[in-house]
Amino acid sequence: MSENQNLLAEQRRALILDEVRRRGGVRVNELTRKLGVSDMTVRRDLDTLARQGVIEKVHGGAVPIVEASTHEPGFEAKSGLELTAKEDIARTAAALVSPGSAIALSGGTTTYALAQHLLDVPDLTVVTNSVRVADVFHSAQRNSGQTQGAATVVLTGGVRTPSDSLVGPVADQAIATLHFDMLFLGVHGISVEAGLSTPNLAEAETNRRLVHSARRVIVVADHTKWGTVGLSSFAELEQVDTLVTDAGLPPDARAEISEHLHRLVVAGETDLAADL
Repeated sequence: MSENQNLLAEQRRALILDEVRRRGGVRVNELTRKLGVSDMTVRRDLDTLARQGVIEKVHGGAVPIVEASTHEPGFEAKSGLELTAKEDIARTAAALVSPGSAIALSGGTTTYALAQHLLDVPDLTVVTNSVRVADVFHSAQRNSGQTQGAATVVLTGGVRTPSDSLVGPVADQAIATLHFDMLFLGVHGISVEAGLSTPNLAEAETNRRLVHSARRVIVVADHTKWGTVGLSSFAELEQVDTLVTDAGLPPDARAEISEHLHRLVVAGETDLAADL
């Protein structure tokens, strides 16, 4: 059987993951027919997805891993997942930021990637409840020794979560007194029914404050976040101005999202220049 060269490995794995989640399990021979690739290719893809912790391999196929709604992976555990997608999303989202803006970045591995793409945007004021995000800017300033045009960073303070976000009353009070042009928000899960959600109750309240203080809310989330629901919802889809995601998001999900959001941006597919 000839290999299907039209699908990149990550696109193929995204399709496999969507099929596993949608059907509750798939067999290897079904995937080889559907994708037009060899049995060995499918098994390698399943091995990769299993290492990422999003499926469980069983005899002859795979089933989804259903996590408890209260499970919160640590930053290091999440940082190795969907690296290419996060990089594409970060690069695309950075193009939305103008010099001199006041922006906020929530915690998360995708906002961490975004922060690295914002280092060359001059005169930013950056509000964040992420230790990791703040460190990106502080490290860059220490290493460069240049202060002109460097970002002004406001770290909220608060209690640290497993994902290295600062949450709780101290963070909430600090955010409530601020106003920013754009909020870039990483999420644990996003769905029509639950909106934006997280497994951490304190983080949900801090995220509510961030959303309330922003003129525009931009969610940065790879395709695996779609359909995931955490313990606590903190915003409805209608409160989101823009979702920046990656090409792995299936067509049916895109259609459903577009019915509820002002704007859907797919990294590598959407012409930002036409919208800015």
